[in-house]
Amino acid sequence: MSVARLVAAFQFCPGGCVFGARASRDPAPSLQSRLFNLLLQQLPYKAQLASAEAVQAHVQKLALAPASHEPIGVGGGVEVILTKMGGWPVYYTAPASGHEGCNYVMFLHGGGYINEIVPAHWRFIGEMTRKARISCVVPIYPLAPRATAKDVVPATAELLRMLLEDAGDAKVTVVGNSAGAGLALAACQWLRDRGHRQPSRMLLISPAADASVGRPEQMAIAARDPIQDIPGIVEAARLYAGELEVGHPFVSPLNGSFRGLAPMTIFSGTRDLLYPDSVDLAARARAVGVPIELHLLREQPHNFALMPTPEGRRARAIILREVA
Repeated sequence: MSVARLVAAFQFCPGGCVFGARASRDPAPSLQSRLFNLLLQQLPYKAQLASAEAVQAHVQKLALAPASHEPIGVGGGVEVILTKMGGWPVYYTAPASGHEGCNYVMFLHGGGYINEIVPAHWRFIGEMTRKARISCVVPIYPLAPRATAKDVVPATAELLRMLLEDAGDAKVTVVGNSAGAGLALAACQWLRDRGHRQPSRMLLISPAADASVGRPEQMAIAARDPIQDIPGIVEAARLYAGELEVGHPFVSPLNGSFRGLAPMTIFSGTRDLLYPDSVDLAARARAVGVPIELHLLREQPHNFALMPTPEGRRARAIILREVA
């Protein structure tokens, strides 16, 4: 089914929509959002994804000088503890005032499977910890090409399985952005296939659900996307796939089964070249009875929910309510 027909099936409204349990119309993009799009166009993000060669050069640079995963930007009122599980660094955050009775979030960061967690992620983790009074579990999963989906997905799923067991009656939500959202979806499919419990909900921000980026309409969207470009996404996915096909559900969880998965909330924008996959993801989950909300906003870029705009703040308010 084409994206146009999928969107029509969800009764898409050009000004931005919420599909699912709640529905509302959004106004035109805010002035701050439009200015932020212009700013993003001046930054080097898109150039780093303009070609396979650019991605390879970036990966080689990171191999020589790996980026830090230290929790910079978490802010006050948050305790952070670093442990190791399965050989991975894993950070735990909790409100400094005490975490007795807190619910849990496993946060999986984005970065195309080749970039480390960054301060913007840590600011969001700090905001969730402080405002929703939850404890965050943040795996620092190894990056491609040193690690590939064949190992990263099962190991992430095992960490989530242990968290679900240890949490007892507390709520466990999985939150991921971009590649981290794709990893979250693949890990939950792995748990389901092995008969393990699902988290309470998945919150997927601009999910990387189909690494092939093969839809004809994505070429047109790519020209307007201020952050991403198709050649670089495809090359990063190839590195992450390793010996697997790029279409394997570990790499492209849109190709996996959705039956029996946790309820989902998805955030995407129409200046994100990945947004057609979010629409398709919502449709496939809904078709097998998975409760789904898709927040699709006009003219919003990739990862808009983490950005300092009115649209980003409204998205984070929804996330805070869901995880608390």
